[in-house]
Amino acid sequence: MAYGFIEGCVDSHASALAACRGGADRLELCANLSIGGTTPSLGLFRQVRRDCDLPVNVLIRPRFGDFLYSEAEVEEMEDCVRRFRDLGADGVVLGALTRWGTLDRAVMARLMEAAGSMEVTLHRAFDMTRDPLEALEAAIALGCRTILTSGQEKDALAGAETLRALREKAAGRIAVMAGCGVRAGSIREIHRRTGVHVFHTSGRRGPVDSGMIYRKPTVSMGLPSLPEYELWRTDEEEFRACAELVHGLMPFS
Repeated sequence: MAYGFIEGCVDSHASALAACRGGADRLELCANLSIGGTTPSLGLFRQVRRDCDLPVNVLIRPRFGDFLYSEAEVEEMEDCVRRFRDLGADGVVLGALTRWGTLDRAVMARLMEAAGSMEVTLHRAFDMTRDPLEALEAAIALGCRTILTSGQEKDALAGAETLRALREKAAGRIAVMAGCGVRAGSIREIHRRTGVHVFHTSGRRGPVDSGMIYRKPTVSMGLPSLPEYELWRTDEEEFRACAELVHGLMPFS
């Protein structure tokens, strides 16, 4: 992986196009970013693969909530991994934990076997583990290529100390990718404090107002905390600003 790498986290065709135009090196395709991301549809993947000339890694997460999965959920994830593999995805983004807060190596091994030769990123289930350095070694032993993490804090800047420790411990054996709260205004500081040069961002700047003219204020179709008539999408200019910063980073010494 070249120095200064940025992945666009997108959950729609419009966001994928904006991240591509804005200078993304790779896409993480998901659905429902407002609840942390879930597995996208096959139809969305086909559209993005057709219209974006970038590597596409697909999030495999069957639901909102924790990362302790039932056997039925593991079977569902295995099937999704195989389907996206067969459709030509470049990689998958996944994770599973035990009830004690460690990486579930048995489930991870099953999912990675289904992935075959695809790249595997361990997603932010990592940030919910009891011991990040232990989880790092487990991910390396399993053969993961990348760990997406905020340093087990609310955002990557707050987790800078842990991100630095992870990068140093990894020693090039796995890519440590900083995600959550990555903005044009924070990239240089995160890099300065951690040495991390691989970044993950949605590049969103603010909500886009719905095109609906008639609006029903008394009904909510989802979580009451999420406004019904606001859409969140990647902002091309914000993403471009992030990409230019990341691609201009100098090697950390």
